[in-house]
Amino acid sequence: MRYPAASPALPAAFQGRPGIDASRCVEGCSDCVPVCPTCAIIPEPGNPKVDLGRCLFCGECVEACSSGAIHFGQEHRMATSQREALLAGSEEYLLAEALEAKARKLFGRSLKLRQVSAGGCNACEADINVLGTVGFDLGRFGIQIVASPRHADGLLVTGPVPENMCLALQKTWEAVPPPRLLIAVGACAISGGPYAGHPEVYNGVTDNLPVDLFVPGCPPHPLTILDGLLRLLDRVGDSSEVRGHNS
Repeated sequence: MRYPAASPALPAAFQGRPGIDASRCVEGCSDCVPVCPTCAIIPEPGNPKVDLGRCLFCGECVEACSSGAIHFGQEHRMATSQREALLAGSEEYLLAEALEAKARKLFGRSLKLRQVSAGGCNACEADINVLGTVGFDLGRFGIQIVASPRHADGLLVTGPVPENMCLALQKTWEAVPPPRLLIAVGACAISGGPYAGHPEVYNGVTDNLPVDLFVPGCPPHPLTILDGLLRLLDRVGDSSEVRGHNS
C-alpha cells in the first residue's frame, strides 16, 4: 500500500476513533456508562469523554445512546505519546509526538523492536504480525521485529501483564540496551483491558515501565500501529488532529 503517501482504503464497517458530541448529550442521561464493559465512558458534566486506553471498540455505548452523541468514525490515527491524551472528548485530540532530534537520528533509519506477549489473547499480536506481510511491508520504513531483546531498540508489549509474566517482562526490558523505547499496544497493555482490577493482573505496563507510545484498540488496526510508529519517527505530518473531523 502507498500509506502514508496516500490515505488508506478502509472498509465501511471499520470502527475508528470514537468521539462524543457533548451538545447532543441529554442532561442527566448516563445510559452509556453502565453498558461499557471497561468503564471507558467518563460522564463529566458538559464535557464527557471516552478513555481510549480502556475502550474495547465494542460499540455498546453507541447502541445505548438514544441521542446519537457517541459515534465511531473511520479515523485510524489514534496513537498518542501521553496516557492522558487518550481521554477523548470534544476538544483537540493530540496524536503521538516525534522523538527528540537526537533519538530520531539514532532510531530514524533503523528501528528494531522485540514483541512481548504479556498474557495477550493473540489479537494484538496477530495485527503486529500483519505489518510484516507484503501489503504493509514494515521493513520499507527501516522497522523490524527481532528475536532477541539484546538486538532491539525497544519493546512492543501486548497483553494485561499477568503475575506470571511480570518478571519475564521486566527482565526482557532490562536486556534491551539503552537508550530504549517501550510501546504499549492495545487496551490490555495500556490499562488491563477487560482484566483491569483482577488481583493476578498488573493492568498493563503503564504503572511499571516508562511508555513512549500508546496504541489504543482491541485490537488496534495494523494501520493504527504503523501510524503511531511513523509519528514517533517523524515520518508523517502534523501531530494533532481536531476531534470530530475524521477523514
